[in-house]
Amino acid sequence: MKVSLKPSDDLQGSDGSLGAIETHPLPPFLPQNGKLLMLGSFPPPKTRWKMDFYYPNFQNDMWKIFGVCFFQDKNYFLNVETKTFKEQLIRDFLNEKGIGIFDTAYQVIRLKGNASDKHLQIHQPTDIGKLLSQMPDCRSIMTTGDKATDTLMLSMPENTEKPQIGQSVQTSLTGRDLTLYRMPSSSRAYPLALEKKAEAYAQLFKDVGLMR
Repeated sequence: MKVSLKPSDDLQGSDGSLGAIETHPLPPFLPQNGKLLMLGSFPPPKTRWKMDFYYPNFQNDMWKIFGVCFFQDKNYFLNVETKTFKEQLIRDFLNEKGIGIFDTAYQVIRLKGNASDKHLQIHQPTDIGKLLSQMPDCRSIMTTGDKATDTLMLSMPENTEKPQIGQSVQTSLTGRDLTLYRMPSSSRAYPLALEKKAEAYAQLFKDVGLMR
């Protein structure tokens, strides 16, 4: 679904500011052996980045969640002293496990210029079928947060049920049977302890066959 604006247009934000259309700044990360496609909403403004990869805000819990789930160490993928990430270690791990990453929005308007999903307006959703075509073995899609899930549903068949947090639903897209998982947001703003988030993600990783 696309709205009737040209990429060069601006929109009047709800707070009176002008929000330019912003195109996704990262290429999709899609291992050929990918079994799981992980989709967020959209990257934060670059001023918050600590690496040129997904979930680059050091305040975001995603890579801590991965560290707890797979290595029982929340700092496994972090350089704690410099408050940065071990980007190559993350990439190598995702390639080994077969986990792809992108976001459900390809173009957005930031109505208030920040990273909040609440003030993120979707201009153009991502072509999910195109991502899946590069991951022939992928049968599972995971969304991280409510905005990502709502945006994903725009690309799904109309009879697809929106999954609840920590739950999954079955659907199909481009002739492929899929399981859609909705996970708790990794944002610090989401009111759930890191350990509880990790428990939910660990169950997903087990279901998909990435963990024992």
